[in-house]
Amino acid sequence: MTEPFRLGTTPSSTVGPYLAIGLTWPDGPDVVAEGTPGAIWLRGRVFDGNGDLVPDGMIETWQADPDGRFAHPDDPRGAVTTPGFRGVGRSHTVPGGEYAVRTLKPGRVPDGEGGLQAPHVDVSVFARGLLDRLVTRIYFADEAAANAEDAVLRSLPDDASRATLIAQPSADGYVLDIHLQGCTAKGMDETVFFAV
Repeated sequence: MTEPFRLGTTPSSTVGPYLAIGLTWPDGPDVVAEGTPGAIWLRGRVFDGNGDLVPDGMIETWQADPDGRFAHPDDPRGAVTTPGFRGVGRSHTVPGGEYAVRTLKPGRVPDGEGGLQAPHVDVSVFARGLLDRLVTRIYFADEAAANAEDAVLRSLPDDASRATLIAQPSADGYVLDIHLQGCTAKGMDETVFFAV
């Protein structure tokens, strides 16, 4: 060999499609156990930029309990008040592109400026083709007054953007579909994602 050995560049890694290997666990979707009073399901589907369902993604949630406290020892407001509430859920999408997390509707938490945020669930989306997770939120349609006061929702440019974050009531909880990109051919708007 007369020249120095050089390695070529390799393709960028993505966060999928191997999410089900070690990243999900059997009770991952259960922020609270089955039978917990007041438990609801957060359900939805994940769509890609073609408007197709994503069968191998993962949704991770983090939220406060109904009293607005986090399951973390550093929460200055004290421990969660609901026994067994762990605050985090993780659901892989099934071949139909659906996710589901059993939880409790969160309470309001301080916004850091003297006000309160509307009840919401923080969401990370992991899927093939993404170089990093996408971060969004789930708000609740039946919390209109709180949503109108929420600094994050107010910072969005229009009602169409806000609508991508607001889950609608269903028979057993709430439903919100997540769109990784917009698909105008199918009338789908991209979900609002946050740079964190």
